[in-house]
Amino acid sequence: MTTAPRAAAARPHRVLTRLLTALVLALGALLVPFAPAAPAAESLLSQGRTVTASSTENGVAFPASAAVDGNAGTRWSSAFADPQWLQVDLGATATVSRVVLQWEAAYATGFKLQTSADGSTWTDVYTTASGTGGTQNLTVNGTGRYVRMYGTARATPYGYSLWEFQVYGTPGGGTGGDVQLSYNKPAVASSSQNDGGCGNCTPSRAVDQDPATRWATSAWSDPGWIYVDLGATATVHKVILQWDPAYATAYRLQVSDDAATWTDIYSTTTGKGFKETIADLNGTGRYVRMYGTARVSQYGYSLWEFQVFGTGGSPVTPPALPANPSFPAGRLVFGDEFNAANGTAPDAGKWTTDPGPGVNNELEYYTTGNKNLYQDGTGNLVIEARKEVTPGSSCPRDPLSGSTTCQYTSGRINTSGHFDFTYGHAEARIKVTGTQGLWPAFWMLGSNFKTGTPWPYSGEIDVMEHVGKVPDSVYSTLHAPAYNGAGGYGSPYTLAGTDFANAFHTYAVDWDSAHMTFYVDGNAFFTVDRTALEATRGPWVYDHPFYLILNNAVGGDWPGAPDASSVLPQKMLVDYVRVYQ
Repeated sequence: MTTAPRAAAARPHRVLTRLLTALVLALGALLVPFAPAAPAAESLLSQGRTVTASSTENGVAFPASAAVDGNAGTRWSSAFADPQWLQVDLGATATVSRVVLQWEAAYATGFKLQTSADGSTWTDVYTTASGTGGTQNLTVNGTGRYVRMYGTARATPYGYSLWEFQVYGTPGGGTGGDVQLSYNKPAVASSSQNDGGCGNCTPSRAVDQDPATRWATSAWSDPGWIYVDLGATATVHKVILQWDPAYATAYRLQVSDDAATWTDIYSTTTGKGFKETIADLNGTGRYVRMYGTARVSQYGYSLWEFQVFGTGGSPVTPPALPANPSFPAGRLVFGDEFNAANGTAPDAGKWTTDPGPGVNNELEYYTTGNKNLYQDGTGNLVIEARKEVTPGSSCPRDPLSGSTTCQYTSGRINTSGHFDFTYGHAEARIKVTGTQGLWPAFWMLGSNFKTGTPWPYSGEIDVMEHVGKVPDSVYSTLHAPAYNGAGGYGSPYTLAGTDFANAFHTYAVDWDSAHMTFYVDGNAFFTVDRTALEATRGPWVYDHPFYLILNNAVGGDWPGAPDASSVLPQKMLVDYVRVYQ
């Protein structure tokens, strides 16, 4: 039997099939250009990147970098306190789609995942109060250069610990990414103050991104307002208000095309002051205004910062923050071991002596003489406080002698003009003095203090202060325009029954754009989180160079004056000072 007829009979079906296939391919070719593009594949963005943390339990064994090294056998572990955080710098703006947390047994029950363009202002992209530990694979939607895990509640008495912190996404911020629109743009206000209470507190001070300058109304009445000209029409998505204590309890955020007719995009009657971030806005206009209608006190309205974010406008890019160091920082950038011969003055290439009377109602006269400042030949700098009159000087009245001629001498040195730095690890090994009325310190002042910026606008970082009347404690404190003097933001470190003057101890700080952690003998005891500080005390003023200071004060508002029990002379010994980045 032949198969030819069957083959011939099948041929029309094959031809039809080919025709249909060709038609489908042709239609497909026509349709492909109109098909949506496939989404870009996400990639691991965080591995090997620069990472910083609020603290480490042990910087050698459990460094922050261990959480992004791709090794599931190494981990970061924090100090045993809340809050704590770990942040990674992706190196450039990225769209973040997923975060994987591989927790050690010390995990977070409450935490946030946050993104930031600058490592300073953060946006929550995930929040939980019921974290379960283990491996958490979390889908998020955010844009930023920095990504942070911000822990608020621990599952154990220990700290927070991550084997791996993995951030996935795609490089770039996508189209229409929000930027700051208000920096250095023209600003106008209902009134402004320029007097002894607030000198040159003009509207421009609220948009200069200097957290130590502010705008304030001169009229202490309602309403009070400030607006910024963005230079062109913009779509506004977020506004940040960093209030002085003179804040609005009721205010509106408004947009306008002509600075005459205004449209509300936000209003509240429960303003809380400090730092308020108003997100999820959607308004269009060239001008943006804060319109205050009720004040918290009898004073007016005052803003350290008025920042507007969105798209469009005619933005000027603010100066970038200095690069954050990785901790533990290991590159020595300044050091003095004080190993010169006995009687040698401090190295004039590193230190400047700072003679004259003190401040804070202190009773000493700081000299340049080697009786008060010298190296002892055994590896120490000596700053010696002495009962010694300085003829022709003027000090507050000394209770013991009744004289207003300075009755004590001591020493004070600093690195201004030789060395200053922004961010890093600074430490000194010191044996403090310990009698009534003495006040030894290792601290830093903003370098702009030397060029005319007054204290506390320059900022002050006290790594260590000790007062003789409290022998078992030392103190670390920050001072800024909104919190200073007795109202500074700080914490004591206490070893009950111990006199710190009896032995050397090492005092240190880790400092970057988002936090400071203070240490005594390697024990982290006080962490300042920038976000929390701005939300509860006032602006962070520590993103610029600072110089180092060592001194041994006599008397003053805090320690009080020497009395009949005081023993002088007293020697403050400094074994070394080192700064790492």
